Amino acid sequence: MASLYRKTVIRLDETTKRKVKTKSKKWWGQYKDSLGRLRRVPLSVDKQCAQAMLTRITRQVEREKAGLVDPTEEQRKRPLAEHLHEFESYLRNRGVALRGLRETMRMLRRIATESQWRWIADISASAALEFLGGLRRNGLSAQTYNHYLKAAKQFTRWLVRDHRTPVDPLAHLSRLNILLDRRHDRRALSPDEFARLIAAARGGKRIEGLHGPDRAMLYVVAAWTGFRKAEIGSLTLRSLRLDDDPPTATIAACYSKHRRQDTQILHPELVRQLKAWLATKRNISSDKPLFSISRRFPGGIERKTYKMIELDLRAARDQWLDEVKDDAAETERRLKTDFLCYCNHDGLFADFHSLRHLFITNLERAGLSPKMAQTLARHSDIRLTLGVYTHVGLHDQSAAINTLPGPPAGDGATGPAATPDLLQTPPPQGGIRLHRTGTDG
Repeated sequence: MASLYRKTVIRLDETTKRKVKTKSKKWWGQYKDSLGRLRRVPLSVDKQCAQAMLTRITRQVEREKAGLVDPTEEQRKRPLAEHLHEFESYLRNRGVALRGLRETMRMLRRIATESQWRWIADISASAALEFLGGLRRNGLSAQTYNHYLKAAKQFTRWLVRDHRTPVDPLAHLSRLNILLDRRHDRRALSPDEFARLIAAARGGKRIEGLHGPDRAMLYVVAAWTGFRKAEIGSLTLRSLRLDDDPPTATIAACYSKHRRQDTQILHPELVRQLKAWLATKRNISSDKPLFSISRRFPGGIERKTYKMIELDLRAARDQWLDEVKDDAAETERRLKTDFLCYCNHDGLFADFHSLRHLFITNLERAGLSPKMAQTLARHSDIRLTLGVYTHVGLHDQSAAINTLPGPPAGDGATGPAATPDLLQTPPPQGGIRLHRTGTDG
């Protein structure tokens, strides 16, 4: 039931100079809206006028309950800029990372500006598709198209859920198939390539503020934990439990991609190398990052890790070519190969994130089950583990084929099976070997 009342207020008595409780001059109305929520609104100092105002409000509520009035009508009369501002507050209060929040709002405001969306009613699928089509005509990738569409659909879904509009105008729009327009696919380095990369980095000059031995250790940690750049940038001495059984490294939820605390078991050889590397460091604070490569960690420095690995791969390739500089034919042959190339002839990159691809590919090479690989990769979808991050090269296929029994001989006897290690890629010299024991990764 709707009712009138005077709100209790505290005022300063001019005579006694004390705070006293009194009633407000203005009448207030209390009622339940069409969704059953209790509402209180200021009305008028005149009681009869206030009663008339409250009656009009309750009559409007009854019409909304009967379906004669759209309950979102008042929201749709507000400028879209106000809704965007409140959506930004919603994302911030949900704990969305600052970088992702800024990028989402940048894309939304660009769509709204170029599509001339000033009110909720202006949002339409045709206008969104025209904007997205313009991105493609300007040469942007299907992945970028999908990022803009994702931001727009997230906003319109929120408008519906928050009772600001009755329908989602972008609900039927779907993303593009990025497999048909890949711009930056990655590859996993071979064991020999990775060993040479580590050797070149360890003896290399300073790049992006990191000395050679530090870069080499950074690459090893990335390739044998599968941690992403920001996750490695958050590692401190407190994150490591090198003397535990089993030894582990823990990523706090605020730095993990899926916002959950992640604990990764460390390979024994990785532990040994980490201890040796830490022994060369003096006065390491337990709260400072071991690898300051990401500004997401307080006090961290954003470094171009792709530039590091590109230059180290180039140095490793130069060293590999110098090994046969006296053999012109062999030099010519090596120059035509993709060995140690940052980007190969197929357009696949060996950047810093490709070290995560190497970690997951090594799990498959070690013969671990798909479920175990998915768990160690910290993926929610097995298709991501097997379809994107696991790379099967020519040597891997050859090794698999050679494990099959031989075809029947002409006399009806079965031929011998091929030697399992035939054409197998040689293990890296001095590198870390992945063993199939327990859950070592």
